[in-house]
Amino acid sequence: MLAMKTRYAMVALAHLAKEYGKGPVLSSSIAAQEKIPQRFLEVILLDLKKMGVLGSKPGKSGGYFLIKDPQNVTLLDVVRHFEGAIAMLYCVSEKQYQPCEFCKDETTCKIRNVFSTIRDNTNEILSQTTISTLI
Repeated sequence: MLAMKTRYAMVALAHLAKEYGKGPVLSSSIAAQEKIPQRFLEVILLDLKKMGVLGSKPGKSGGYFLIKDPQNVTLLDVVRHFEGAIAMLYCVSEKQYQPCEFCKDETTCKIRNVFSTIRDNTNEILSQTTISTLI
C-alpha cells in the first residue's frame, strides 16, 4: 500500500500540473480544494521542493509551482522518492537487495521469479505514467 504522504504528493502535483505555467499556487488553496491537511501538505511540498520538482515564491503573491514540465515527472520518481524501493521482496529489490532467507537458490525460486516480474511491470507502468496523465 502506498503511504498517505505519497498519495497526497501525487494529488498535489496533479493540482499544480493543472496550473503549470500560470504562476505560484498557495498551499492553502491546494489544501482546501484537494482536502489535504494544511500542515501535512506543507511538509509534502517542501519534500517535493527538495526533490527538485517544485519551486516556491514567498510573499503575498507567492506559493508553489512546478519547475519541471508535468510530462517529465513520472509516478516512478514520486513513488521512489516517498516510498523507497518498488519491489515487494528484498531479494528482488534493485535498491535495497538482501538475500532471501527462505530459498536455497534465488535463480530457480518460483516466488522470486514472480515478484521480479511484478517489480519490472510496476516499474514500467510507473515510469511511463507522468503527472500530466493525472489531470
